[in-house]
Amino acid sequence: MIKYGVEGKKYLFRKNATQRSIQLVSLISLLISLYFGSFISFASWKGVFVLGILAGCYALPVFPKKRNLRNLGILKIIIVSLVWSGTTVVLPVIEAHIEISWDVWIELLQRFLIILVLMIPFEIRDLNYDPKELHTVPQRIGIRNTRIGGIFLCFLCFFMTFLKDDLSTIEIFNKTLIALSLAALMIFMPKEQSKYFSSFWVEAFPIFWVLFLWGSLSIIKVSL
Repeated sequence: MIKYGVEGKKYLFRKNATQRSIQLVSLISLLISLYFGSFISFASWKGVFVLGILAGCYALPVFPKKRNLRNLGILKIIIVSLVWSGTTVVLPVIEAHIEISWDVWIELLQRFLIILVLMIPFEIRDLNYDPKELHTVPQRIGIRNTRIGGIFLCFLCFFMTFLKDDLSTIEIFNKTLIALSLAALMIFMPKEQSKYFSSFWVEAFPIFWVLFLWGSLSIIKVSL
């Protein structure tokens, strides 16, 4: 629902089927979130509050001239990456009462880079529709250089794995899978994307990683 915050009145008061579906899904998601939120600690709620403020600033017009972070070009993808990496790394660590160690900081930075790369297909897809004043990454440096930058971030993320104090074979395998699949995405991603290329296939990348890793671990356990 947050992406529609800038057009809140439109989605609250109009009555077509699509908007009613968005309202229903948002309401159900809110209720589920509140239910599970009742089980987490106050420290985690403080983290949720900070990340929620960032997410709100992404869509809501909180700056002069009714601007939001979504309209500030490269800052947009940085904020999205911060929120996602904070939600998937920092919040679980806080809730598990684990010390934020060197390895956690490395994992946080790796997750930040992964989200940045995953956003590149969306930035390229929207290149023909984004106003020039947004100054998105492809608008600033071009599609080719954006792809090259994405590939660089993939391998930077991979090699950062070896900076961890506690490193396992599974960790190396997992980061290798992520780096190679994202690099392949950068290389073979079409400039003119099909309707569901980013909205489905790119969004589903983390699901593919989990399934592939789960299958590989199952095979390893059976072989042992």
